[in-house]
Amino acid sequence: MTFKQLHKILQIVLGWQDSHLHEFRAGDLLLGMKGVDEPEERENVQYEDDWSLKELLDTGVTEFEYVYDFGDDWVHRVVSEPATRSGAPGPAPLCLAGENACPPEDVGGPHGYREFLEAIADPRHKEHERYLRWIGGVWDPKGFDLNRVNRELHAPPRRGR
Repeated sequence: MTFKQLHKILQIVLGWQDSHLHEFRAGDLLLGMKGVDEPEERENVQYEDDWSLKELLDTGVTEFEYVYDFGDDWVHRVVSEPATRSGAPGPAPLCLAGENACPPEDVGGPHGYREFLEAIADPRHKEHERYLRWIGGVWDPKGFDLNRVNRELHAPPRRGR
């Protein structure tokens, strides 16, 4: 799988909508998006769809960063672990477990998410009602829907993804 495909999988697992820029960082190697980053603009930027995960892992790298939403800077450490393969042809992504809800898209990065959590937990908080309206009325910060993730991982691709 390419890093562009990995990005799409991470968006599904995180429950985000793929509406912001992203990149992968492995030491000095930066893997960016075609049409956004030109290799000449930043040193060491290569296109994410020109690299496969296997190519990077074959260099001995076992962990790297996935950065989403520049400015808010959601930085995720991705660690590769050996796995047994199923008999299915090709890559078959499967989420085995998860913990807690991912922050909502556009909540304002880690700082904004902390403020969001404080506000929805406290009915007396001045932003409580506004945040509840914004999120659609209910938010469970402990919630993780493993079945939703796996359904989406195996669903036909949606437009824009």
